[in-house]
Amino acid sequence: MHALRTPDERFSKLPGYAYAPHYVEDLAGFEGLRLHYLNEGSHDARHTFLCLHGQPTWSYLYRKMIPVFAAAGARVLAPDLFGFGKSDKPAEEDFYTFGRHRDTLAAFIEYLNLADITLVCQDWGGLLGLTLPMDMPQRFSRLLIMNTALGTGDSPLTEGFIAWRAWCNKNPDMDVARLMGRSCTHLSAAECGAYAAPYPDASYKSGVRRFPNLVPDHAQADGAEISRRARSWWQSQWKGQTFMAIGMKDPVLGPPVMLGLRKLIRGCPAPYEHADAGHFVQEWGEDIARRALSAFA
Repeated sequence: MHALRTPDERFSKLPGYAYAPHYVEDLAGFEGLRLHYLNEGSHDARHTFLCLHGQPTWSYLYRKMIPVFAAAGARVLAPDLFGFGKSDKPAEEDFYTFGRHRDTLAAFIEYLNLADITLVCQDWGGLLGLTLPMDMPQRFSRLLIMNTALGTGDSPLTEGFIAWRAWCNKNPDMDVARLMGRSCTHLSAAECGAYAAPYPDASYKSGVRRFPNLVPDHAQADGAEISRRARSWWQSQWKGQTFMAIGMKDPVLGPPVMLGLRKLIRGCPAPYEHADAGHFVQEWGEDIARRALSAFA
């Protein structure tokens, strides 16, 4: 398999991201590919916050939430999916499937033998992450969920998402920095540039390009059946604590989607609605992290 590896110098002096890199190169089923993750806070802490990113972001997205969780005494892990961040980027787009990304996360959890996990998810971090606890329920105890969905394939895709998918397909060399600047107008140019650091050119963006086309859009699509099973599990079997935060300015996975998702999560309290936040809710993450910790306490 031909995989690209972003040069380390691309990641030097990124604002707000003074975190030591950690790598695993023998992940079960993915031997030979290097997966990057952040590993902050106390390694023997009771609670582990597992922070999952989406498209086109990477672990940089969680830089404002990680210090809050770590200061509360937790261990904080933020992996970069293959194709993103500091992880290896297989060049062939066929590598990237719903099932393969899910298997990566499941293998990562098993590799580190994680327990008392607080699942922190948004965008694809939720589409994938929400399918994990039902198969390893003893490992998960809490959920912090932000603008995301379940890809069950049995309901129409929103107009906002269809437009987003069409735009991505027309722009295979997506300008990640510009996209983040338009979505989060309070970011500095350096912060926007940090999101683009993993992708020196279009050849590094195979994973970024694939994600919108992986959302299950019919009942037999890859990931649809397992997402429907997850939906049933969250409705009937989930016994942990949940904190939901909604970025109210998200045109794709905003209030209507999230309020519908709330109904599917057993015992989910009324969400925190952040009036200023858009799709990339973690860019307003310090406030949300503190509110989540308060609710869990």
